[in-house]
Amino acid sequence: MEEIAESLPPGDEADVLREQLAAAENAAGQARDQALRAVAEMENIRKRSQREVENAHRFALEKFAAELLAVRDSLELAVRNGEQSADPKVMLEGQQATLKLLQKAFEKFSVTQLDPLGEPFDPALHEAVLMQPSATAEPNSVLQVVQAGYQLNGRLLRPARVIVASAAAPAS
Repeated sequence: MEEIAESLPPGDEADVLREQLAAAENAAGQARDQALRAVAEMENIRKRSQREVENAHRFALEKFAAELLAVRDSLELAVRNGEQSADPKVMLEGQQATLKLLQKAFEKFSVTQLDPLGEPFDPALHEAVLMQPSATAEPNSVLQVVQAGYQLNGRLLRPARVIVASAAAPAS
C-alpha cells in the first residue's frame, strides 16, 4: 500500500489520497485489533463457562451433603449411646430424632416419599414384587408397600416396591 502511495505524483490530489490511505490503514488495523480482542474474549468466556459447568457437576451435592452431616452426627451419637446404655426407649428416641433430621433434609431439597398404599398400581412409579389375591382390595391396587419410593422434584429416584392385589380366587 505504501508503494502505491509513494508512486503517486506530488500534489493536492495525491496528498488527499495518501491521507485517505493512511486513515483506511489505521481503521483496518483498529478493526483487526478489535476482532482479535473479541476472539480472545470469546475464548475466555468459553473456558470460564467450562470451569463453571465442571464445578457445578463436582459440587452439585454440596448443600445436600452438608445437610446429611447432621444426620451422620446423630447416628454416631446413637451408636455411642447404644454402647453405653442398653435402654431401648433411649435408643428409639435417638433413632426417631435422626429420622426427623433426615426427613427435614429431604424436604429442604424436594425429595418426597412415595407411599402408594391403596392407590392403583402405576408401573412408572411402582415395582411389583408380588401379586396377592385379596377379597377386600381393588384388583391392581397397591395392597402393601414393601419399600417406599422417592422422587426428586417430580423425577423418580427409586420406585416404590409394592405387593399388588389381584382378584380373589373363587371359592370352590
